Amino acid sequence: MADDYLVRIGKLIRDARQHRGWTQSQLADALGTSQSAVNRIERGNQNISLEMIARIGEALDSEIVSLGYAGPMHLRVVGGRRLSGAIDVKTSKNACVALLCATLLNKGRTVLRRVARIEEVYRLLEVLNSIGVRTRWINDGVDLEIVPPARLDMDAIDADAARRTRSIIMFLGPLLHRMDRFRLPYAGGCDLGTRTIEPHMIALRRFGLDITATEGIYHAQVEAGVSPGRPIVLTERGDTVTENALLAAARHDGVTVIRNASSNYMVQDLCFFLEALGVEVEGIGTTTLTVHGVPNIDVDVDYSPSEDPVEAMSLLAAAVVTESELTIRRVPIEFMEIELAVLEEMGLDHDRSAEYTADNGRTRLVDLTVRPSKLEAPIDKIHPMPFPGLNIDNVPFFAAIAAAAQGQTLIHDWVYDNRAIYLTDLNRLGGRLQLLDPHRVLVEGPTRWRAAEMMCPPALRPAVVVLLAMMAAEGTSVLRNVYVINRGYEELAERLNSVGAQIEIFRDI
Repeated sequence: MADDYLVRIGKLIRDARQHRGWTQSQLADALGTSQSAVNRIERGNQNISLEMIARIGEALDSEIVSLGYAGPMHLRVVGGRRLSGAIDVKTSKNACVALLCATLLNKGRTVLRRVARIEEVYRLLEVLNSIGVRTRWINDGVDLEIVPPARLDMDAIDADAARRTRSIIMFLGPLLHRMDRFRLPYAGGCDLGTRTIEPHMIALRRFGLDITATEGIYHAQVEAGVSPGRPIVLTERGDTVTENALLAAARHDGVTVIRNASSNYMVQDLCFFLEALGVEVEGIGTTTLTVHGVPNIDVDVDYSPSEDPVEAMSLLAAAVVTESELTIRRVPIEFMEIELAVLEEMGLDHDRSAEYTADNGRTRLVDLTVRPSKLEAPIDKIHPMPFPGLNIDNVPFFAAIAAAAQGQTLIHDWVYDNRAIYLTDLNRLGGRLQLLDPHRVLVEGPTRWRAAEMMCPPALRPAVVVLLAMMAAEGTSVLRNVYVINRGYEELAERLNSVGAQIEIFRDI
């Protein structure tokens, strides 16, 4: 039992250190001890006194470490406040997790610039560290350096961290080139209904990968010499499915054609990164990708993922529901054009700057200024489509926007089984949303929001939608257990506060 507590304390210390952007050596210097001692503490292999825990907590400025276990994070929101000023869009969560998986293709050193510091990234870093990959935050914790070992230790994988992220599924593509058999824990992530991995398997079997599942583990076996003899046709134009196929094709000795591929923002970022690794990818931005694989990739690469269009949509929705004038900078406009076209028809008053180029040299950005608007419900229903259609992850934000508009809006979230259901949580805040079936919800506006205390929905985007409604509601609301928001957004409360929101982070004592 004592050993179990030491392991738990060690994990808390490691998480706090990584959140601060420190190496083990930096923490050791602050404590006046050795790096090896910090390593033993974090692995749960050294007894640790309450005094040392307090010293570590002070060094890392971490309440979690100083209290041992502080419980889940909650938000207290004082609503009815107007936002103002300007806010920058952070780098893409979905691109960053794909790129972290893609670093397993490379034997050399990878530096990723301005990586999103979110729980999803932290979970993947824990998995990578556990199998021998060296990672460290550099340049004051802004950028991330990844150095793989000569041999991955898959037997040591951090199963708890792996099960907390669905992104672990994207280890399959690169790992099939590194070993002939391995095991991965079942993928986790948001609660969005039944989501099978069969589309992944259909694509990866063409590279010789065979999967059997027993007791929460995927058992993978790779048959050497198997090569796609004809184009791979994806049965689902999914983002992670396309990424997995790309990762498998990148080190395949030959040319792979992938049809019905997603051309969404994170897939394009992955393609740009593969090109930086020396892999030629034709058809970027289309539904047919031709990959010229490189069997051995050993390069030092420096890459900057682009900005997150879903976060941009979140910030736009925040301005709409709070009736604010807000400038949202570094918006990846190519992946927001349909959303803005719909909002223009609803009456959104906004301006956009001239286009400029993201740090990856490819993605087009603008600065977007949103002003208070008298919105009318759209004539047609709101529904997602694969890029270049309205983004699947942006659909929930239209529930909050539609609630601010005059009239009825039908939202058809046909992709996920449960997500439309979570949107009805807005009714507890004064919304008038009628669930027609598990995929369709009818929103009546305008809404007079009211404060409430409630649990965070277990899905990322609906959880943020609830937070935005709380920001619009007069009075004080409480949103409990917001881990799911931290999975996809970096310091969202603090950044919203910087433009006029009043959101307090607290924990139960």
